[in-house]
Amino acid sequence: MYSEAKEIYASIGVDVEQALTTLAHTPISLHCWQGDDVVGFEDGAGALGSGLAVTGNYPGKARSLDELRQDLEQVLSLLPGNHRLNLHAIYGDFGGKRVDRDAIEVQHFQSWIDWCKSQGIGMDFNPSCFSHTKADAGFTLSSPDTGIRDFWIEHCQRSRAIAAEAGKQLGSSAVTNVWIPDGMKDLPADRQSYRHRLAESLDAVFAEKLDPAHNIDAVESKLFGIGSESFVVGSHEFYMGYAQKNQTALCLDAGHFHPTESIADKISSVLMYVPELLLHVSRGVRWDSDHVVLFDDATQQIMQELVRCDALDRTHIGLDFFDASINRIAAWAIGTRAAQKSLLLALLEPHAALRTAEISGDYTTRLALLEQSKALPWSTIWSEFCRRHEVPGELDLLPQIKDYEKNVLAART
Repeated sequence: MYSEAKEIYASIGVDVEQALTTLAHTPISLHCWQGDDVVGFEDGAGALGSGLAVTGNYPGKARSLDELRQDLEQVLSLLPGNHRLNLHAIYGDFGGKRVDRDAIEVQHFQSWIDWCKSQGIGMDFNPSCFSHTKADAGFTLSSPDTGIRDFWIEHCQRSRAIAAEAGKQLGSSAVTNVWIPDGMKDLPADRQSYRHRLAESLDAVFAEKLDPAHNIDAVESKLFGIGSESFVVGSHEFYMGYAQKNQTALCLDAGHFHPTESIADKISSVLMYVPELLLHVSRGVRWDSDHVVLFDDATQQIMQELVRCDALDRTHIGLDFFDASINRIAAWAIGTRAAQKSLLLALLEPHAALRTAEISGDYTTRLALLEQSKALPWSTIWSEFCRRHEVPGELDLLPQIKDYEKNVLAART
């Protein structure tokens, strides 16, 4: 079946083997926070704050570093290709001691770096500017309180240093992504002063120049959040301008825009002005609810745009959802594989024929080719990709997840 499918694609000018090679070398950064509902392992870690929420209480969530790593290893065994770990600062190996966020050091994350090395994967990092007493007022890097700002600046600076060391040890640049929840529930009287303070704080965070071979800085926007419905300091326009001016990477989160707004349309414009792009592939439903990624139009369009722009070498793809209403291993595996399948479908498009038709004004052929591509045997190519990487195919995925639930997750309750 694979040989026949490959011949069909070759007849329309698609090199399937090249597509599979590209897919294998395009990692997805797995967000650690899906495994424990964004709680982390700080001393006294508790409920989420800062407008974040996780719904559901499915049995078997990770309660320790060892359990989280065990779950991540299980997920990696279900995914074809090569991947990365995306770690938040609240997931440090603190040994049961209280280490405040402005005091974190490489030593608190060395065991994670060693774990990534043992798995043969890279690592990305995120300062955790939420769920903390110094974020309770709704402001961190843009706070009017100098002491609050300085605390979070120090936290972000230390996060960059940790990420750079991870990148150095692992031989793969770590993406350090800065997201803050700052905003107001009701209408502000002075938007600009908050944004001036945020820009000044970010300048301080990024003041030390780090080797891009070890660390890549990114900034992430948001439209609104719980408790910040009327005003978010770090809007898309703010960060687009900041990233362009300072030549940082820009993070586009699929759940951080209006539900009818596609981030796929933004990619070609953003890449004209910033050096690199970070994608948080998620699925917002009505609000930024971070549902599990699906093999749907929105995800396919994102991947299509990356391939059509020839931007995979300038793009870092990560996931950002947290669903506690279903098996968390399933959420990770299904969401990551959906992103990979969407990328595969994009790689299997007859790009040369599509461009030729479009540039000549033959929109009939363009439409026919796009629709034809949807009906071609891409799923056979996906099955071959899974087989080569010795991971379960579609029909074998759920039984393996259920077996892990029965033998591992069930014991945690």
